[in-house]
Amino acid sequence: MTEDGIVTEPADDELLTIGAFAARARLSAKALRLYDRLGLLTPARVDEISGYRQYRAGQVERARLVALLRRLDMPLARIAEVVDADGPDAADLLAAYWADVEARLAGQRTLADYLRGRLSGRSSEMYGKFVVETVDVPERVVITETRHTLADELPAWIGASIGRLEAAARECGGVTAAPFVVYHSEVSMESDGPAESCVPVADEAAARAWVAEHGRTWETGVRVEPARRLAYTRITKAQVAHPQILAAFEAVEEWMRARGLSYGGPCREVYFADWDAAGAGDPVCDVAFPVV
Repeated sequence: MTEDGIVTEPADDELLTIGAFAARARLSAKALRLYDRLGLLTPARVDEISGYRQYRAGQVERARLVALLRRLDMPLARIAEVVDADGPDAADLLAAYWADVEARLAGQRTLADYLRGRLSGRSSEMYGKFVVETVDVPERVVITETRHTLADELPAWIGASIGRLEAAARECGGVTAAPFVVYHSEVSMESDGPAESCVPVADEAAARAWVAEHGRTWETGVRVEPARRLAYTRITKAQVAHPQILAAFEAVEEWMRARGLSYGGPCREVYFADWDAAGAGDPVCDVAFPVV
């Protein structure tokens, strides 16, 4: 305050007690101590004897931003990235985080709808939301990578393994069809499969030579996938997440039972779209069972 009684804003480098700073930032002293402990907002000065904290007035905006980002349930590591970034970069980081949140919510909404139907005895009605069709696929040579993995690790492994196989396909005459993942046993939070990523390629001899050289590194292999008829339903990116995707698998199985069809092999997911470019509501995958 000046001699004329006019209230002035403190300069950015002026030191404030934790109480004064908390009032300016509209936060509690407890919250400020937490942010300090988490490394998100470090006091400008801490008295060696008393332990009293002092903050610069210029830290107020960072304190308010941290508090707002925490209200978005943003993980602490990502909050640190945002508040340490420059304006446009910080905005991009926030946009990327919120896109992830919306994708997760879209998937959870799908799961909640399915579970409401199941718990209320309307499972058949829920299955009816999936359009099931059949398609005949020809015999194909595939290079593969196999992994025992739990459901929480599965998405990262699928993306990485298909990426490795598609890169390898350049030495095997090129990719001839959409990559797919075969589940030889259940993959969940309790069961680890195994799962097998497959990329169809043009040159069998080149594929076998590539596997002979690299097979031990990533548990890769090569085989001839026989011609099959698949019963499948097409799902969106949001629906791919586990356990939401289980509703799609069950819908196809129910469709098969209603028509007296038998299983002709393990179930699979066929990834035909650019995953990174797709939005939560875009079709990206066919959930399929070989049928006879």
